[in-house]
Amino acid sequence: MTKTEKAEILKKEILRQYKSVRAFALELGIPYSTMATALERGVDGMAYGTVMRICDALRLNPVDFSNLEQDASLAAIVLENRVMQNYLKLNEEGREKILSLMDDFTQIEKYKAGKKKAKTAEK
Repeated sequence: MTKTEKAEILKKEILRQYKSVRAFALELGIPYSTMATALERGVDGMAYGTVMRICDALRLNPVDFSNLEQDASLAAIVLENRVMQNYLKLNEEGREKILSLMDDFTQIEKYKAGKKKAKTAEK
């Protein structure tokens, strides 16, 4: 995806969700000139944190600028990408070991998603 394509996606999404680019920039506390430059020249020169704030506000995946699923949080997407990047760095033996460990951990009740740790009663 080119810089121009990314900028076009952002501009289209900003105008879909907000009255104007200026209104969007004001709401996020980003100088309008910074936003206008990014939409004109591409976001590759913007600070990482600024791009993340923009994507979070627009519910866009910062990797490919696709729409995030309704329930997906930006933090979850970034974490998932990080896990996959590390997994792909492993050789076959390392990948098998990680998958085995994940299988083991999913069988342990205290590590299952959605489970809250039980607080011990204080006396």
